[in-house]
Amino acid sequence: MNANLTREEAVRLLQKYNQEPFHLLHALTVEGVMRWYAKELGYEEDADFWGMAGLLHDIDFEQYPDQHCVKAEELLKEAQAGDDLIHAVCSHGYGICSQVKPEHLMEKVLFASDELTGLIGAAAKMRPSKSCQDMEVSSLKKKFKDKRFAAGCSRDIIRQGAEMLGWELNELFEKTILAMRSCETSVQEELDRLS
Repeated sequence: MNANLTREEAVRLLQKYNQEPFHLLHALTVEGVMRWYAKELGYEEDADFWGMAGLLHDIDFEQYPDQHCVKAEELLKEAQAGDDLIHAVCSHGYGICSQVKPEHLMEKVLFASDELTGLIGAAAKMRPSKSCQDMEVSSLKKKFKDKRFAAGCSRDIIRQGAEMLGWELNELFEKTILAMRSCETSVQEELDRLS
């Protein structure tokens, strides 16, 4: 799997099209989550690639929300990104704003965890600790069932992602909480540096 970009180039590219701290936080979080999943699922040698797909998955969302996952292809081609990376980025919007189907396990993980990181992040903000370090699956399930909580995070997409992976929702919840715990501090530190 080839990204054709260094991480430094990818961060510059991300910042070129994304200025909102929320979007930068989301990109860095999904990058960290994808790196954790690569190691967890036996793809450690591809962790940089998995991370880069997470980092750049919403490259076009801030400036081109109506062309999400379509404009991304053009922006990434301009930056000389590899075809594997372009496919991965475009596939996370499958059935929503893209016809590119997630095929590789990494693409399915990106599809499944993208929305869920938003839900976990919103739930963490409500905790006294303001962190996911002490979050349990049971409390996330309550937030998941409450349709009014973080209403912008599609429960259907999260369910579809779990099905795509052949996992129970609880497994996806547990793994993604652990993934977010693994990168929470480093993500915040990098966000502070970029802001």
